[in-house]
Amino acid sequence: MNDARTAEPPNAAPADAIAAAVLAGIAPEVVARAARVRLAIFDVDGVLTDGRLVYGADGEALKRFHVHDGHGFKLLRENGIAIALLSGRRSAMVERRARELKVAHVILGCEDKLGALAALLRDAGVSADEAAFMGDDWVDLAVMRRVGFAATVANAATGVRAQAHWCAARAGGNGAARDLCELLLAAQGKLDASYRAHLDAGSAQG
Repeated sequence: MNDARTAEPPNAAPADAIAAAVLAGIAPEVVARAARVRLAIFDVDGVLTDGRLVYGADGEALKRFHVHDGHGFKLLRENGIAIALLSGRRSAMVERRARELKVAHVILGCEDKLGALAALLRDAGVSADEAAFMGDDWVDLAVMRRVGFAATVANAATGVRAQAHWCAARAGGNGAARDLCELLLAAQGKLDASYRAHLDAGSAQG
């Protein structure tokens, strides 16, 4: 009799096929750009959130974040890719989320995103060619055109996708950032090992 705790699900993907599935259909030139990334920078509103602002009684803009994105950040950290947040808005909620996710580089309330990018690159010790940025609106275009790997979300503003090297299958606030995390790890040959580590951890706990 099969042990229900350890039996393979009927449609289980092989542990060495996750990266192949993520990279399927992606141009080799895009994969090569992703393979060089050492710093992943994310806009907040419209990328880590769905872009909607709901104001509380005290005037604070409430934001919702997706747990898939949070675990994607953890995977990047575990595999040596630094993470940064770059946003034109200040938010105590974003600061709290950044602390929870142990994001090393956070710039909020920024009017000059190109200047902030230069500071992030300097602090992280990487070149622009080794940086990825995920944005969703026109205010992100200058940074997208400067970095080595420009990404956007499925529901980006008109004209943004045309300036991106790659577009996530999911919308902002709904796992788009996780899509990028998995792509970076797949391109760098690290995603399958991370997946196997989670499978092994589950087996040990079973």
